[in-house]
Amino acid sequence: MRYCGTNYSGWQVQANAPTVQQALQDAVEKLFQVRENVTGCSRTDSGVHANMYCCNIRTASSLPCDTVVKGLNAYLPDDIAVLGCEKVDYDFHARYDCSGKEYLYLIRNSAVRDPFLIDRCWLFKPKLDAELMHEQAQAFVGEHDFSAFCAAGASTVNNVRTVKEITVERRGDEILLRVTADGFLYNMVRIMVGTLVDISLGKIPRDTIPQIIASRDRERAGVTAPAQGLYLNRVFYEREKK
Repeated sequence: MRYCGTNYSGWQVQANAPTVQQALQDAVEKLFQVRENVTGCSRTDSGVHANMYCCNIRTASSLPCDTVVKGLNAYLPDDIAVLGCEKVDYDFHARYDCSGKEYLYLIRNSAVRDPFLIDRCWLFKPKLDAELMHEQAQAFVGEHDFSAFCAAGASTVNNVRTVKEITVERRGDEILLRVTADGFLYNMVRIMVGTLVDISLGKIPRDTIPQIIASRDRERAGVTAPAQGLYLNRVFYEREKK
């Protein structure tokens, strides 16, 4: 499935705010006539989007997969769409069986906004050096304790993650950052993006990302980039080739 997160307070069900999980569970209830629990692969934050999102439902229904896709889409709002469905083993878990994820972050680096990207990018007017950002970003690759790139108050105990690949490229007025890892901490990608932006602006010295990582100090890293530029782009499982 994929969704535009602008109108939602993230994936996970909340008491007093609309969420993607709630919308999907409402559609599931209408289709299956029972409120099945929907298990997601990630807890995306308020305003974050997904080009690819995986979830699983345990159900006794015998509806074929193509009927499930059509039926759910008939009940879902226009900013959420189910793209496919397949049967899996009963013990499959969309989150815990996930072997890796790729996030995309989109910056519109222009003095002029694009009406079609409102709430779907970070409009950043000062000129950025995408080549420098790409070069500096390679220091993130590998297994590190990313505590310096985790929002304060996060509940994780082990902050070690392995970044497999990260790229930054310019396409006209757009700068796209893609990062693949075995897992991500709370706000990790947004802080990585903010740090690279601050390096491009000269607010953080270049070649200091290794020292920032080693410090495990959130105060040493850059700003947290806005949520609206972030997309969960791909989700990997062991049976897939990465």
